Amino acid sequence: MTKAQRRVGVLEAKTHLSQLLREVERGDDVILLRAGKPVARITRLERAKPRQSSFGLFKGQIKMSDDFDADSDELADLFGIPR
Repeated sequence: MTKAQRRVGVLEAKTHLSQLLREVERGDDVILLRAGKPVARITRLERAKPRQSSFGLFKGQIKMSDDFDADSDELADLFGIPR
């Protein structure tokens, strides 16, 4: 489906801005002309989808041992941490 593209001069755009915005809300584009040359496009903004919270997204899918933060000689050696 192609969008309709209405071409209007700056003076007409200033005079009929509310009408042009209604057309844009319907999905049409408006090309603004200065001295007959295209200089800008008014186009409808796509609404951003609400972000899904990541809190609880992986609930029940990640397992961690009770001593995950215990000191480890092996890890200390890997990272060159003196013991």
